[in-house]
Amino acid sequence: MLARAGVILLAAGRSQRMGGGRNKVLLPLAGRPLLAHSLETLAACPAVESLVLVTQPEEREEMLALLASFPKPWTWASGGEERQDSVAQGLQRLPPSVSLVAVHDGARPLASCALFCRVIEAAAQHGAALAAVPVTDTLKEVEGEALGGWVRSTLDRSRIWQAQTPQAFRRALLEEAHRRGQQEGYRGTDDASLVERLGIPVRVVLGEVRNVKVTYPHDLLWAEALYGSSSKVEQRVGYGYDIHPFSPGRALWLGGVQIPHCEGLQGHSDADVVLHALCDALLGAAALGDIGAHFPNTDPAYRNISSLILLERTWAMVRKEGWNLSNADIMILAQRPPLAPLLPVMRRTIARALGCLEEQINLKATTHEGLDAVGQGQAIVAQAVVHLWRARRVDAREGSC
Repeated sequence: MLARAGVILLAAGRSQRMGGGRNKVLLPLAGRPLLAHSLETLAACPAVESLVLVTQPEEREEMLALLASFPKPWTWASGGEERQDSVAQGLQRLPPSVSLVAVHDGARPLASCALFCRVIEAAAQHGAALAAVPVTDTLKEVEGEALGGWVRSTLDRSRIWQAQTPQAFRRALLEEAHRRGQQEGYRGTDDASLVERLGIPVRVVLGEVRNVKVTYPHDLLWAEALYGSSSKVEQRVGYGYDIHPFSPGRALWLGGVQIPHCEGLQGHSDADVVLHALCDALLGAAALGDIGAHFPNTDPAYRNISSLILLERTWAMVRKEGWNLSNADIMILAQRPPLAPLLPVMRRTIARALGCLEEQINLKATTHEGLDAVGQGQAIVAQAVVHLWRARRVDAREGSC
């Protein structure tokens, strides 16, 4: 029977060595945040039964968009002062039914499903396991200053391996290791070191060279190169346009947000011209027709329906074809009402519906300077352009256990 584990995914680091003041797991890799790649792998991996995402509380809203379609039970845990504290917090948030635990760094976005399966299976058999790769460089023990010190000895590299994550353990064992470490004031750089102090052997599972940890800016460039070397990326651009006239007695909905105004827009649904244009752009890029074909205005089921529902259904169709969103750029043409103060709310609403980051969505609004029906305040127009991509992978990310 396949061994399954709850995963503690560490995403609460301060990323001081990366610079730039932004959590590195939110930095882009191949058009998506680093964290999104790990979540995609965990979602598809049959050896993963649940997830605890360890974060800083102030970053949860941004990360929530990445979890919108995560199909397994998950919860938050708050990050601690150091890595060891964050794992301890994650252990407390695991469901009681979980007996095997895998710990993974969110800054390792390229670990494959197959690697998770191998490490979890080894932990089920031996109690503790980690992914590691043999070192290939000659290693020197140096004393004195880090720069300008003196070589003390040359290490036998045949017995030295470079530890990675995931690392997996029987839950009771890892909990005891953390309890003992806390009690004795020991600070380990990984969870295996805590378990080793109990006298428990840790099984080594051959890791993956591509399973790099993004710590410094140059690591991100290396990860980009590794990702590109195993993917054939297909890219598409889609364009959407919609116009609706004003109609008395209706609420005005734009970008999934109800806008205070004396009139709404005429339409079979809620007539959200912004989301309709976005739906058409997404469908166009994916070659899936248009919004009218999927949600005809002759169908009573769509009368007065929220266009957010239509957007979510449209995005589900696009995602089913394997497409991912790089960005969407939306222009609203309206003489009335003033929209600039409400654009950030629309942006946040759309990002949440698409399960993406707000920075992947841009909205602009302008008038028509009194020209035509829009400029005379009789209608509102929206235009949307989207960029989609999908990867055909040839490595073990999609491999089964």
